Amino acid sequence: MTFKSTTLLVASALSMSWSIAALAAVSAEEAARLGKDLTPMGAEKAGNSDGSIPAWTGGIASADNRYSNPFADEQPLFTITAANADQYKDKLSPGQLAMLAKYPDTFKIPVYKTHRTAKLPQKVYSAVAQNATSAELTDNGNGIAGLSEAVPFPIPANGLEVIWNHMTRYRGGALERTFVQVPVQANGSFTPVKINEKMSWPTYLKEPYDPKTDDNILFYFVQKVEAPARLTGNVLLVHETMNQVTQPRQAWTYNAGQRRVRRAPQIAYDAPGTATDGQRTTDNLDMFNGAPDRYEWNLVGKQEMYIPYNSFKLADRELNYEDILQAGHVNSDLTRYELHRVWKVEATLKEGARHVYAKRTFYIDEDTWQAAVVDHYDGRGELWRVGEAHQFQFRDVDVPWLTAELLYDLQSGRYLAGGLTNEEGIGFDFTKRFSHKDFTPQAIRRLGR
Repeated sequence: MTFKSTTLLVASALSMSWSIAALAAVSAEEAARLGKDLTPMGAEKAGNSDGSIPAWTGGIASADNRYSNPFADEQPLFTITAANADQYKDKLSPGQLAMLAKYPDTFKIPVYKTHRTAKLPQKVYSAVAQNATSAELTDNGNGIAGLSEAVPFPIPANGLEVIWNHMTRYRGGALERTFVQVPVQANGSFTPVKINEKMSWPTYLKEPYDPKTDDNILFYFVQKVEAPARLTGNVLLVHETMNQVTQPRQAWTYNAGQRRVRRAPQIAYDAPGTATDGQRTTDNLDMFNGAPDRYEWNLVGKQEMYIPYNSFKLADRELNYEDILQAGHVNSDLTRYELHRVWKVEATLKEGARHVYAKRTFYIDEDTWQAAVVDHYDGRGELWRVGEAHQFQFRDVDVPWLTAELLYDLQSGRYLAGGLTNEEGIGFDFTKRFSHKDFTPQAIRRLGR
């Protein structure tokens, strides 16, 4: 049995283990579907049967002002609350239902007309078509061979291929961004942490691509905390490897108080995330990142689901963080959900492996390969945290990404909001190009000073 052909609804019959060693790239005949009945990224091009999900027709056109809201005049089709949640439960995750139950008076899911706005550069589409017949999982699924640019498995066969598509999806190639990450207490109080990040895929560096140096590098990443004063000057450097089992992630930290650069092998898996007040793990960033080797990845199937999408209202530059961040959750009046098709993947902790999350359920948008919602379960099997990525299309550069990454703690009532740029000026700059020397221990020592 294979999952190379897409299916519209969750197929419980496919909740089986896959033999990674036996997998290979798809045939040329299957790959030829890309751009025909499938979009260039592997999503179903057609809409659904009742038209509530439209056909993909190329995505949204570019705009000079990326933050202007093309759907400002639209009103919600309906709003899901605790009172009517049972009516829509087949299109919500257990975590979303739990949020509605925990905050019945304030948390709601406003559902708008669906717009399939995802659009990427033609060079990415061409690379994805190449990947379909060349990319393969290696080392029992812990690495990839034959990857070009982004998204190695546009027609996925198993859960690992889907999660690799999420981790390798196109994010502009190189960028610099300044944003705030905000641990919000149960009573709604918060202190924003201002962060500057630089990120580059090896093929976007100023120097020519060097297979000896960059062959196993997925991207280079450096993060500097700029506020508050007690954290200012702390820097994290990461060389993200594709196969983190044969070559673990390489990380260094610069501590402004000690004025020292140290290797940081602990920056992985469930180690606490930087400046998060313990409210996320390292591999929670970007909904999931890093080595997949501690989990069994089961592809359940595909389903229709209400997920955060086209979040232009939440990105409004006229908003301040006090408008957005409230006790328990962000201001629901600023959020937008739409009906989209998602891949459902269940990650279950392997026997003998260690992680604070015993199980994670991923709902990954078919058009962008971005994880839209993730439910996290603790060692007792209790639902613990609910992650949401509020999708945003950077129309001026054809990059689908997000305007807010949220991680709600159902047990403590606290949450973490990341990626917010409402008060940060340009926020994301996709024009930057960096050198290898910008991602060295010597560079982060200079940054910290």
